[in-house]
Order: sequence, then structure tokens, then C-alpha cells
Amino acid sequence: MVASMACSFFFDDELLGEPGMPAMDACALCAKPLARDSDVFMYKGDTPFCSEECRHEQMQPDAVCDKQAVRRQQRFSAEKESHRGQRQSRKVSVAS
Repeated sequence: MVASMACSFFFDDELLGEPGMPAMDACALCAKPLARDSDVFMYKGDTPFCSEECRHEQMQPDAVCDKQAVRRQQRFSAEKESHRGQRQSRKVSVAS
């Protein structure tokens, strides 16, 4: 079972990962501690950042990876269609 990703600010007794390590108490990029009275910048639902700059630094490489994944999927689909067309063109009907 996966550990809960609940924020320790709301569920102080709920721990994530290592024992004694509350969830979302530090920036996911720079590891700066997040204060209870400061803004937390979230990304992808459960990843906390201390600032918009840290969040943006994480978003940039993720966007590049997403674009590469889309290109790979498009190439795969095109190759699959190409192979499907080749198989269909190899079929020869025999007249009696």
C-alpha cells in the first residue's frame, strides 16, 4: 500500500516515507523548510515548492519530457500505421 501524501500541516500525526519525516515540510527542489504560515506552491497535485521560481525550475524539464513523450508516441503510431499498410499491400488475391 502506498503511503498517504496528506500534508502534515493538516494531519500532524500522519507520516510519509521515513519514520519521523512529516510529509510536505520542505521544498521538493531546494529542500528549504516550509513554514506553516508561508505560501506553498504546489505542482502536479502533491509536490510542494517554497517559491514560484522553484516550481518553475521543476516545470521546465517536465515540459521537455512531456513533449519528447508525445513525439515518441506519434512516431510509434506512424510506424505502426506504416507496418499495417505494408501488411495489407502484401496480401494477394488469387483468381480461379
